[in-house]
Amino acid sequence: MRRSSTLKTLRLKGAEKLIIPIAALLGFVYLFQWYITGNLHKRPEPIFQVRQPPLVMKGGNPHIRALMRTISASEASSKRPYSILYGGKHVQDLSRHPEICVTIVNGPNKGNCSTAAGRYQLINTTWYQIAPKYHPQPMKLMFWTSYSFEARYQDQVVYRWLKDSRVWRADINQLLRQGKLKKVLQLLSPTWTSLGYGIETNSISSSLPRIYQKMLREELKNTKKQIP
Repeated sequence: MRRSSTLKTLRLKGAEKLIIPIAALLGFVYLFQWYITGNLHKRPEPIFQVRQPPLVMKGGNPHIRALMRTISASEASSKRPYSILYGGKHVQDLSRHPEICVTIVNGPNKGNCSTAAGRYQLINTTWYQIAPKYHPQPMKLMFWTSYSFEARYQDQVVYRWLKDSRVWRADINQLLRQGKLKKVLQLLSPTWTSLGYGIETNSISSSLPRIYQKMLREELKNTKKQIP
């Protein structure tokens, strides 16, 4: 009886020795799969001929789309808006939020640093707050989840965020359809401070109503019908 118990103990100890190598192998397989899958589905960064280009995302409400293009006109006016960092430099890797903190050289936050990145200049904490709620294709690896920062996902996450009336305590689409752009810009200015009613206006801020109307005309034309 004692010998049988000893053999079972030895077998268990032998099995325990295999746990770490097996876990390591599974981890490697998951990482390899994650890497391959991510690279197979990775799309090249779009480069445009104009500084206020259309969205990469297809479909959606034309008023919200026009608003997104207006926000990006103020926040990231570039022919490569999806890869731009605060300060104007660009990154190559959009598989995740860059999380590069660039020193702020002027304005009320001078001396601090900003991780703002992409077409909508989202800081890393904001991205990781909204991506779990609105990202359409998070990459899951065992206990971790990654949220691609590729162009289409930047658009889709921000689009869904702006459509969520519970977050803003207002129906942004309805306000835009009612012609209340000023109210919408005021509502969004704590998040995007360059929209004319925040703490960091810029040279484009005063032109945003005109830019929005131009973007809306383009979006309505592209949909070939006006949303009733």
